[in-house]
Amino acid sequence: MTTSTHGWTLAASSFNWTWDVIRAQRSALEIAAAIPDAVGVDVIELEAGQVFRSFPAPRDDEVDDLRVALQASGGRVSIVGGSIDDYRSPTDRRTEQERFAFVEPQLRAAHRAGAYGVRLPVGQAGRPLLERLLPLLHELNLTLYEEIQGPQPLDHPAVATIRDLADPHLRLLVDISMFMPALPPTYLDELRRGGISTSLLDRLADAWREAATRDAVLGHLRAGGVPAPVHTLYMNLLIRFGRAPVEDLHDVLDIVGGFHLKFWDLDDEDGRVSGPIRDLGRVLTTSGFRGTLTSEWGGHEWLPDSDPTTMTRNHLALARRALGEAVKGHQVVTG
Repeated sequence: MTTSTHGWTLAASSFNWTWDVIRAQRSALEIAAAIPDAVGVDVIELEAGQVFRSFPAPRDDEVDDLRVALQASGGRVSIVGGSIDDYRSPTDRRTEQERFAFVEPQLRAAHRAGAYGVRLPVGQAGRPLLERLLPLLHELNLTLYEEIQGPQPLDHPAVATIRDLADPHLRLLVDISMFMPALPPTYLDELRRGGISTSLLDRLADAWREAATRDAVLGHLRAGGVPAPVHTLYMNLLIRFGRAPVEDLHDVLDIVGGFHLKFWDLDDEDGRVSGPIRDLGRVLTTSGFRGTLTSEWGGHEWLPDSDPTTMTRNHLALARRALGEAVKGHQVVTG
């Protein structure tokens, strides 16, 4: 297996196999354990809510079964994706102690699985919970990663909290969906089939990074121009797709512990898939970063019939090429 690329660890996310988990022709454990051999990496990122039936308090035997199965295939876990259910009911919010009690078994399960980290959405924990969790993170030698993605800004208040707490067991995880130069053609095709206007689709295809495009997206939504069958899909334009330049990373690289190499499809016209990876590689060559770069496929939402193993394997190959080009280009410039 090829895991290390220029000092960075390439990994694959079990999230890519979401439809396989839903179809349940194999157990989630079997699906996860097969990933290393299937795509040629020995490090995988787990989605705990998909893999452990006993989530959010995974049973020891269930965690042990997964760890043993992964070890048998030469694999290991990097980060476990966790969550916080902030409310007992629509109006009854959990106390900070109850929120801690919700997360604690997830941390212990991650440690038992051999992971070195747990991932939460950026800002969801909040400073009081982070401070409560830090002693446990130290005890288990785990890092808590707060994931930032899509249109979320790198000056998010939670980023300042991570920097202020100044503890190596708290790190930022950056999803490169923040740095999309263009939208995936398969996504635009799905919106077209769903009845979105041609004029808006043309703008989305040709001028994604222009500020006026976001205004057009919001205006179309507020005017009732989004048919109900594609309403959820349309919201990706506002919550999952970003348009920032990769260079914005420079101000936060010292607290970044990992990256999601998010991809939606493999149409790489004009470098829409490889470009952000190559740009990221250029930034990382001078940063000293030695964390994990994880292939994460988000396009299964509208490509349910695409094979996740093929998609992930091909994306990893594309990522290796793009990162190699970035390193080679840096060597030429500095040589």
